[in-house]
Amino acid sequence: MVLEEIDFIKKSVKQWAKPEKVQGSLLNFPSSNYIHPSPFGVSLIIGAWNYPFQLTLAPLVGAIAAGNCAILKPSEMTPHTSALIKEMIESTFDDAYIAVVEGGIPVNQTLLKQPFDKIFFTGSPAVGKIVMKAAAENLTSVTLELGGKSPCIVEKTADLEVAARRIVWGRVVNGGRTCEGPDYLVVHEEVKKAFVDKLKKYITEQYGSNPLESPDYPRIINRKHFDRLTAYLSNGQVVAGGETIAEENYIAPTLLDEVAWEDDVMQEEIFGPILPILTYSNEDLLIAKIRKLPKPLAFYMFSTNRSTQKKFLKTLDFGGASVNDTISHLINPHLPFGGVGNSGAGAYHGKASFDVFTHFKSVMKRANWLDVPLRYAPYKGKLQLIKQAFKWMA
Repeated sequence: MVLEEIDFIKKSVKQWAKPEKVQGSLLNFPSSNYIHPSPFGVSLIIGAWNYPFQLTLAPLVGAIAAGNCAILKPSEMTPHTSALIKEMIESTFDDAYIAVVEGGIPVNQTLLKQPFDKIFFTGSPAVGKIVMKAAAENLTSVTLELGGKSPCIVEKTADLEVAARRIVWGRVVNGGRTCEGPDYLVVHEEVKKAFVDKLKKYITEQYGSNPLESPDYPRIINRKHFDRLTAYLSNGQVVAGGETIAEENYIAPTLLDEVAWEDDVMQEEIFGPILPILTYSNEDLLIAKIRKLPKPLAFYMFSTNRSTQKKFLKTLDFGGASVNDTISHLINPHLPFGGVGNSGAGAYHGKASFDVFTHFKSVMKRANWLDVPLRYAPYKGKLQLIKQAFKWMA
C-alpha cells in the first residue's frame, strides 16, 4: 500500500500543486482569483504499532508531496520496525528535511510540546485526546486517525458463504489488530445459526484446525494486551476458538455468541482476534441502537437488498464503509480514508494525503482600471444605491 501511494501521488502531484483559478465575485470585479496550495511547514507524524511500517510511511508520502519537512515518531512497541524505518530514512534524506525520533512515552510528551505546524497521529481515541490537547497549546493543525467499534451487519438476504469468508478475513487478519476491522457482528435472527457455522468453517479453512501452527497467524503484541483480551473471553459463550497460551501471547481466533450490548467486550474497541456476535430482528431498532454509540471508523453491511443498504448507509454515521466486504474500501486511493468524531478527524490516501498536509491560500488579484466609489465613505445618500446593487447581483 505504501508503494501504491507513492506511485499514485507521483503521477498527479504536479497538477495538485498548481494554483487553481476560481470564479470571481461581482463585488470584486474586475479581479482574478486563485487557490494556492502551500505546505504547512514542519509536520510531526506519530505512527502506530499494528501496521508499524505502513502507518508511519504512508502519511509521510503525503507530507513530502505537499512540500513539508517531517519528524517521524514510530511506535516504541515495534522496535525492530522502528529501527528499520530510522535506517531507511537516514540513508535517504537529509535530517534537516526528514528525521526519525525513537523512544517511548517521555519522547512523545517532549515532541508534543514543540510548536509543529502539523501533527498527524494514528492510534487510539484515548491517546488522540492527549495529542489534541497538547496541540491546542500551540494551535497546531491536527489529523487524528483513530479507531472504535466498527459494526458489521449481516442481513437475511446476504450471501452467507461470501459474507462468512470475508468477515473472517477482515476480523482475523493481523490477529484482529486492524483499526477499521469489523469489531462486532450483528446477524439477523433468521440466519444466525447457519451463519455461525459458516464462520467456524472459514476460520478452519484460512488458519487450519490449529491456528497455533499456522504461518499466517500472528501473536498478540505483548502481555498487557494479551491480558486485556483474555478478560473478554468470559463474556457471552465461546463457540469457536478460545484457546490461549500466555507464554506465547497466543489467542486463537474466537467467536463469542450470546453477547449483550452491555458486556465489557462491547464497551471499547477489541483490537484482537475476538468477534462478538449479537442478533437483531428489527432494522429500525438496530439503527437506533448503533446511532447512540460513538461514531465508528468503518461500517460493514452484507446484504443484497439495495433499499436496505441505502437505509443503513444514509442513517448511520461512520468514517467509511464497505458493502458486502470488509476493510477493502481503504485500498482505493481515490477514496479518502479517515474517521469522524470518536474515530478521528481528517482523512488521507491519494489526493487526500496531499490535501491533509496542505494549507490552501486564497489569493485575489484586483485590477486598477475600475474603482467604483460607491464602497467608500462617506455613505450618506449611497444606501439605496447599494441595496439596488446587491438586489441586482442576487
